Amino acid sequence: MTQILTRPVPAGPLACLQQQGVAPLMARLYAARGIDNAADVDYGLKGLLPYHELKNIAAMAKRLADAIAAGQRLLVVADYDADGATACAVAVKGLAALGAVIDFIVPNRFEYGYGLTPEIVALAAQSRPDIIVTVDNGIASVDGVAAARALGIEVLVTDHHLPGEQLPDALIVNPNQPGCDFPSKNLAGVGVMFYVLMALRAEMRARGCFVGKDEPNLGELLDLVALGTVADVVRLDRNNRILVDNGLRRMRAGRMAPGIAALFRVAGRAAHKANAFDLGFTIGPRLNAAGRLDDMSLGIACLLAGDEAQAMTLAQELDKLNRERRNIEHGMQDEALAALASIDASERYTLALYRDDWHQGVVGIVASRLKEKYHRPAIVFAPGDDGEIKGSGRSIAGFHLRDALDLVYKRHPGLILKFGGHAMAAGLTIVEARFAEFVAAFEAVARQLLDSHTLTRTLETDGPLSARELSLPVAETLAREVWGQGFAAPTFHDDFYIVSQRVVGDKHLKLRLEKDGVQCDGMLFNQVEWLPQIINAVYQLAANEWQGRKELQIYVQHWRAPG
Repeated sequence: MTQILTRPVPAGPLACLQQQGVAPLMARLYAARGIDNAADVDYGLKGLLPYHELKNIAAMAKRLADAIAAGQRLLVVADYDADGATACAVAVKGLAALGAVIDFIVPNRFEYGYGLTPEIVALAAQSRPDIIVTVDNGIASVDGVAAARALGIEVLVTDHHLPGEQLPDALIVNPNQPGCDFPSKNLAGVGVMFYVLMALRAEMRARGCFVGKDEPNLGELLDLVALGTVADVVRLDRNNRILVDNGLRRMRAGRMAPGIAALFRVAGRAAHKANAFDLGFTIGPRLNAAGRLDDMSLGIACLLAGDEAQAMTLAQELDKLNRERRNIEHGMQDEALAALASIDASERYTLALYRDDWHQGVVGIVASRLKEKYHRPAIVFAPGDDGEIKGSGRSIAGFHLRDALDLVYKRHPGLILKFGGHAMAAGLTIVEARFAEFVAAFEAVARQLLDSHTLTRTLETDGPLSARELSLPVAETLAREVWGQGFAAPTFHDDFYIVSQRVVGDKHLKLRLEKDGVQCDGMLFNQVEWLPQIINAVYQLAANEWQGRKELQIYVQHWRAPG
């Protein structure tokens, strides 16, 4: 069952925004998302939160400035997802521009796992760095930092993940570490590294390092910051929207890294119309494909490419990997759905699946697909090493996945070998022989924490649009805003008359819709059964461009009979 709710629009903020000159529809959308002042949707860089509120950032800036002055060798240790890749590229480009001797390594997820492990430190030591700088990892790397210190290598940690009970013995910049008063806890790993560079440049300016020469323009890194922030699905609070908006503006103006430009081209997307959807659903997945199936060094090399030809070659390799990833994902998803066909998923509170031929790099995506289809927390496992299996899970609103796994861990000692994550996504390792035991334990915890209300899928919309608002200019206005996690893209809810419908691409419905005398095209993906004459639809507006013509298109996300 799916229930449709309309977001409440507080009258006070709505009136205030309209008095400040915000157009009525945008005022309604902003007010429904907690905005009460037009300044909150002003994304000038002057509105960024000041870097000095990040705990330890001044000390880290001083240490990096000293290292640059002394010619010490820095080595970035990155994570293998899009946030880690962009954070690595920002670190390498930014530190090099500031004069550092810099290189990077990124763990292969299948050989080394996540984070600064002792094994990665041993690999890093072969480059004989003076300092390791972690990006998008390190807050939980207690053993790895100890291993580095034992080898005489200093570690500087930049991360955004939640800390464990013990912190590593290192200088740490992380808005989520204890004692940090930075107002936004939602910075991605790439955002944290960008802030460190801002603090470092200010420290070097104070030391007179730029006398007689131009300061590096860190704004040139904002395309990378925007990509990593959106791809990591962190909450888009105002600070993150400022970073993303300015990065998107650079892309639209053609002032982006050659690697990002090449990724737009291989994805068939127009960079001059770049929006957050492009970053999250077309560019990000191609970058992530390297870490899922191969080695994220390929993705980082694409982001660091110095010319268009080199970038295009690497982007084409990433696109090929992404097609391979999609094929693997579709096969695993079909097998997962077949396994679930014999059970009534509505009677279960969780879904946990495992096959010994599934791919470890794709389990998280398949878990996400199952969560979306069944509206249940889902964990999908693939083989690991030495009789272990590794799972990746995705959750629904109201069920904190990491906390649920923590309960299983405490109630069944030894069942979960290791785990980590956050409310909506988590990973874990168990012994293959105890999979059935884990399934039962996870289901028991969910039955304690979930109820029928939480298990009911809810679609939250922005209500109806007038016939006048069903227009191309409105769609183009919406496309320019930074929508995403925590700042949901607008969806609307109306009755439509079906003027015509036909199947396209063997699996989608092409629609001609009418409301109050206004007609427009629509698409309903992954359905071939014809719709009734009148439908009640949840939908989004899009500005569709085809053969040089722009027109309004409605993407139907959910429908039901009226009433």
